Amino acid sequence: MAMASHKLPRKIPMARIALGAIALAALLRAAPAQADRVGREVPPWTDPNDLPLSSWMRSIVTTRGEPAIFSVPGKLDSRRGTMMPNARLPLYGAKRGPNCGGRWLLVGPLAWVCSDVADPSPDPAWSAKDRERWASAPTSDGLPFRYYLVGQNGAFGYEDPARAEDDTPAQEYETGFIVAGAEERAVGNGRWIRTPRRRWIALRELSPLSPASFHGEKIAEEARAVDVAWVISDNAKVRRGARPNEAITGTRPRLTRVPWKEERAVAGGAMVRISEDGASPEEWMLARDLAHPTPSERPTDVAPDERWIDVDLATQTLVAYEGTHPVYATLVSSGRPTKGDVETATPKGAHRIWVKLATTTMDNLEREDADRRYSIEDVPYVQFFDKGIALHGAFWHKDFGRVHSHGCVNLAPLDAEWLFKWTAPHLPAGWSAVFPTALEPGTMVRVR
Repeated sequence: MAMASHKLPRKIPMARIALGAIALAALLRAAPAQADRVGREVPPWTDPNDLPLSSWMRSIVTTRGEPAIFSVPGKLDSRRGTMMPNARLPLYGAKRGPNCGGRWLLVGPLAWVCSDVADPSPDPAWSAKDRERWASAPTSDGLPFRYYLVGQNGAFGYEDPARAEDDTPAQEYETGFIVAGAEERAVGNGRWIRTPRRRWIALRELSPLSPASFHGEKIAEEARAVDVAWVISDNAKVRRGARPNEAITGTRPRLTRVPWKEERAVAGGAMVRISEDGASPEEWMLARDLAHPTPSERPTDVAPDERWIDVDLATQTLVAYEGTHPVYATLVSSGRPTKGDVETATPKGAHRIWVKLATTTMDNLEREDADRRYSIEDVPYVQFFDKGIALHGAFWHKDFGRVHSHGCVNLAPLDAEWLFKWTAPHLPAGWSAVFPTALEPGTMVRVR
């Protein structure tokens, strides 16, 4: 889905990165005045001529919205990311600087937050296991929340469900809009869900969405090629020989994973052997019933061992590489061109991820010429790489392996979650958005 309207950032982070040797080196460069003290004192530290921070200050907590994080204190064009509401980030030091009434607080490598929008706390910072602080109960489908479709009569969101009969709704949702549920609660004679934006909606006005359980495959370390495929036809036939008129021995439902052992040209197309070497009887399927990633050369501006992503529009597949070695493969749904709107097709090209967001809202509410209005709140695991084109999780359809989206590259939730953790830049705990740095440039995404 293309980003028709994007308010950066939209929500909440997944925890990712720890302070290792590289991060510590970055931290020292960010606070050079204190480099000679590291090793003899533990954080927090301050400039030598400034009042020191108290030793009880272990973290900072947001006091206003979603504060911006900067790589250089006081330099407002050095955006590094965004802090999520109510997050607790580690506190390493403080420094005076412009554009902040108080002091700039060092919360990570090349990461500064103004004290005007955060308070010190004696509590520990959020860790990589703090998923429950921003998401609903952990699930097995890779999604941070439960998602719901607004019913045919629309829905209203309230600040307090107990006062819904007396209060004016805080927000109205149109039929077909999608909202996320971070909490469910019984109030009065009904059940309500709370969205991440703290709007309470009666469950009777919503229908739950069931995401696809499909996911891709990790590629064996010793493999030099992707030897798996997925069925993209409905109930594709399996035959006992490499000819289309061989006897049918069974069928495979759509999205089933099968081995890709051998391809053989036949009249009118090709057949693929899906049975193991030496198996009897052999099993073959029509190649047109399968999606199989085609080999791809490493882009010239990607380092030999660097991670990068290849999206093949012809096969609707994605392969994650480390150098020339494939490590993960899956199906995608790229943009479907629509009559008179070429912007809905996913453009070809190679670009680096320029921002990652744990969630964001995608809609077309600002387009007056749209035939149909849509709004999907808290789309998860969003990685923008070509202006408003992104890799992101899609829970509202199960059409992977076929074009479907409004321009973005749709991924099944489990695949989106895996890739989000794998790509750079990594999103630290307590952050809702992160931009690349010279230390951690964005992962290359090539669409061909």
